[in-house]
Amino acid sequence: MTIISLSDQIPAPVESSQLTLVDQLVQWGRHRIDERVFRPGMRMPSIRKLAEDKGVSRFTVVEAYERLVAHGYLDSRRGSGFYVRERGAEPARHNSMQRVDSPIDVVWLLRNMLHTASPEKGPGIGYLPNRWLDGEILANALRALGRQSASQLLMYGTPQGFFPLRQQLQTRFAELEIGATPEQILLVSGITQGLDLIARLYVQPGDTVLVGEPGWFQMFGRFASQGARVVGVPYTPGGLDLDVLETQVKTWRPKMLMLDSVLQNPTSTSLSASQAHRILQLAETYDFMVIEDDIYGDLAPLGYPATRLASLDQLKRVIYLGSYSKTLAANLRVGFIAAAPEIIQALSDQKMLAGMTSPEINERLVFKVLTEGHYRRHVERLRSRLDQVRDKTMRMVERVGFKLFNSPTAGMFLWADSGVDTSAMAATALEAGYFLAPGALFSPHQSVSTWMRFNIANCGDPGLSAFLARQLERG
Repeated sequence: MTIISLSDQIPAPVESSQLTLVDQLVQWGRHRIDERVFRPGMRMPSIRKLAEDKGVSRFTVVEAYERLVAHGYLDSRRGSGFYVRERGAEPARHNSMQRVDSPIDVVWLLRNMLHTASPEKGPGIGYLPNRWLDGEILANALRALGRQSASQLLMYGTPQGFFPLRQQLQTRFAELEIGATPEQILLVSGITQGLDLIARLYVQPGDTVLVGEPGWFQMFGRFASQGARVVGVPYTPGGLDLDVLETQVKTWRPKMLMLDSVLQNPTSTSLSASQAHRILQLAETYDFMVIEDDIYGDLAPLGYPATRLASLDQLKRVIYLGSYSKTLAANLRVGFIAAAPEIIQALSDQKMLAGMTSPEINERLVFKVLTEGHYRRHVERLRSRLDQVRDKTMRMVERVGFKLFNSPTAGMFLWADSGVDTSAMAATALEAGYFLAPGALFSPHQSVSTWMRFNIANCGDPGLSAFLARQLERG
């Protein structure tokens, strides 16, 4: 029998060779649960499948699972299998500031996304591979900054961010028919910080925040940690389901709605003009804010049919966010918020309280790239490369047995239905060296899902299609 190697996974007090097969399998399961690879409520691999994968007998797997049940790690459900138990839950606190319970957990995806060694084996990764990006653009801009006065690089930045970059963004927004002066723009360390500032300032425990479902997992986690009730509004192949949105608005009277307007993550759908108008009408009638994330907008080609809410609303009720982390470098944390002047002032004050200023060196670097004319050509190359692999990836995904949600013509994501629990598939994939993004992570409540997100730039591994086909065959 094959000995299960745990040497690189669990700091055991004895050598793994001194442990029985059952002990090794128990340690493997405990480690995976503690690291939240297997998360509360997830169904563990079947006895037959785990026995095959690990090269042990089914009796060994059964005994290991029963020990994990005894230790409080698993629940056994007759006729269904073994499931990860929710452990260590704190008792409810009965006071006026009690937070809304939330099962949202994004640590699993973040940890593994940031530690996946090979982008080709990471179709679940949310950013483009390094080989697609242009490090020389950044290197040249850094050298140019180094030739300037060193004293400019030694001081704190300003609360709202590097003024010339805000002026440059004003020009960019004008091209999108969004009117915003530099005073209406706040620079932040990526959309994540921008969202954090908005949540801190405007969301109180018990408030309802509506989000597109499926949607950006980190957004769900941030609002939930603030104590908000996060309610999903489903997407259709044509975009956000506006009839359901209206029902949810009337039911929950939300504080805000958060959505992507262009090439939504993960469905790659975009808002039409009629959809945008109706959303803004609901926001006006029922008095809620709209947070518009446009991080993928630069991947849409010129003339792409999409409408930005900020261009219709002119930042009266809409808070508009964007970032350069997807197109320039994931490590270059420069984003922006555009909103009404009083909102920007309040967010700027909150930014100072949370972390002083954002790094001006990064902002100067982005300004160099934007103003020297390289950025437009760079994103054109990115769009072209995405176009070259999109149809090929869609055919591969369909060939192995997935059903596509839609057939996007731009952007980097595909949303596809496997017909089986993709959380279990993702856990198995990690063992095989693949990183997948299961559909449960794109739901506000992380409910069991048969859907999966694919980054078309990261599907180049020659063994990926065969691996996926085997998983679907096993169910």
